[in-house]
Amino acid sequence: MKAGKMGWGCCVAALTCMLSVGFVLPTAGPVQAQQRVTLFDLIFNPRPRRERLQRIEQERLRERRAAAAPVVKISSPRVYAYKPDAMKVFDLSSLSRVEVASVDPYLPPLGSSAFDEARRFLDGVKIKAPKEVGTALLEYYSANPDFVWVDGTAANDNARAAIAVMAKAGEYGLSPSNYTVDIPADGFDMTDMASRQRQLMLFEMNMSARALSFVLDATRGRIDPNRLSGYHDFKRKEVDLKAALGNLAATSDAGVYLAGSNPGNRQFRALMDELAALRAAEETELIIIAKGTFLRPGAQNPEVANVVAAIRKRGSDKLLVDHGVTLYEYQMSGGDIYTPELVAMVKDFQRENKLAVDGIVGRMTIAKLTDLSNGDKIDKVVLAMERLRWLPRELGTKHVFINQPAYRATFVKNEKDAISMRVVVGKKSNQTSFFQDVIETVEYNPYWGVPRSIIVNEMVPKLRADPSYLDRLGYELTDRRGRRVSSRSVNWYAVGATVPVDVRQPPGPKNALGELKILFPNKHAIYMHDTPSKNLFERDTRAFSHGCVRLQDPRGMAAAVLGKSREHIASQISQGHNLAEPVPGKIPVYVSYFTAWPKEDGSVGYYTDMYGRDKRLNMAIESTEKVRVGSQG
Repeated sequence: MKAGKMGWGCCVAALTCMLSVGFVLPTAGPVQAQQRVTLFDLIFNPRPRRERLQRIEQERLRERRAAAAPVVKISSPRVYAYKPDAMKVFDLSSLSRVEVASVDPYLPPLGSSAFDEARRFLDGVKIKAPKEVGTALLEYYSANPDFVWVDGTAANDNARAAIAVMAKAGEYGLSPSNYTVDIPADGFDMTDMASRQRQLMLFEMNMSARALSFVLDATRGRIDPNRLSGYHDFKRKEVDLKAALGNLAATSDAGVYLAGSNPGNRQFRALMDELAALRAAEETELIIIAKGTFLRPGAQNPEVANVVAAIRKRGSDKLLVDHGVTLYEYQMSGGDIYTPELVAMVKDFQRENKLAVDGIVGRMTIAKLTDLSNGDKIDKVVLAMERLRWLPRELGTKHVFINQPAYRATFVKNEKDAISMRVVVGKKSNQTSFFQDVIETVEYNPYWGVPRSIIVNEMVPKLRADPSYLDRLGYELTDRRGRRVSSRSVNWYAVGATVPVDVRQPPGPKNALGELKILFPNKHAIYMHDTPSKNLFERDTRAFSHGCVRLQDPRGMAAAVLGKSREHIASQISQGHNLAEPVPGKIPVYVSYFTAWPKEDGSVGYYTDMYGRDKRLNMAIESTEKVRVGSQG
């Protein structure tokens, strides 16, 4: 009995001791920041316990913030100050030497050609030309010492035909001054054949240099697009100019050959026709709607008069008849109120021009209402011809053409627009690049692998304030070993430009890529895809993405590239899980940028320079012209 009492007393004593002893809850901070919590507090006093734990958590957060990696931004591709191709100096002296032995060192060798008799006049002669041109010229004449452009004592018919084409270089969107060659006069002093030989040899070399320059420019363009900005991604075309000079020597019509160096597709021909028509047309009186005009129904604005005048000029006959009463009443009374009757007329104009039918007169509607001057159109067409030279000579019997300024993607088959749809492209701060690729895969119910730039630039600031942000939204995170982790477990304050986890959004109705994506793997991580944000397609200006191309009708585009039915696409999506289907054959895709582009019927559409790339391309062409003209002087 006594022993039992002693046992119980020991227990009470032990419990009292435990209640009086403090437990130290560890933290990530220094010892002085640790909080002493007794077992008594833990059992009988939960409120102070919670407050202490909250203070501990706050202390940890302060320490993380203090040790946080600097807030960084992954920058977008840069725009460059364009550096034009330099003109190189080539010494033609090596072509002056005759390899065949001569009986008399002061006379041409026996059996020598007219070229051999005149080549001595190349000793000490230097010309300026693009590197590729000068190199090809030396290689060709070293292997083929003969005249291409001279017969007897005069320029031949091929030379005259080639000069005639180069003089019309403007018809191809090029500058004739870059290819000017003077033909030696027919009359010369027969007693001074040495002077004539020298004259003809210099003409021969200049003629070949200009002709090869024309071939080079007509084939690949004057500008290297990759020097414009990081948003351009093209492998610059290699042109075999030595072979081209051989072809010019062998052809019966050098003019036809030179003209054929330009792209041969229907789009280039349509641009040539448009350029000729614009240059032949007289400038018409333009209706100008003030920059920045934005009319909502019921608004009062003096630009209403210009909007009505523009519809009178640009509206179809049917529209003008349907709204004849409205137009007559406005003509009689005028005013600057945007009335319901005028709104209805604008909506019909928008419908005719495939714009968002909302009655709001904004930038895209104004672009359709107003005319560009002929000069502005000519500039856009010339730039389009330059850009078209960066693409393959033929675009392919089947291809997808995405034109960013038109906000449109088209699947072309046998020169016909099989399916065409609106698209959303990159914001000005996240521009869609200009490049070409090959479509490989259609992926159904896709995962969205969040790009590092979006994680760093947009998600990390939110995650530092709320580490469970991605967990709540259902995103999946994996570490470098492929193990799943929670977003709360990551110290986002330690994340700078390098992200220690991969982040992806699983398939589902909220997935940023919607039902499917169409892949053409590229270093820009750009692809076509569906989107849950369908309302954006109703807008006239559709630059809202991070760079990828959102499709208004993704099922239609997927069916087109796969050569399958819409029902097939629907059945694949309905399975509900992620799966991929390879695209048969090689279908090129052109993620392009053209502010003037031919439609299927051959007419040319004009579009706003949304990213300001026209101005920079014009500047690059001007700087190239300065280099070339300076070298000629």
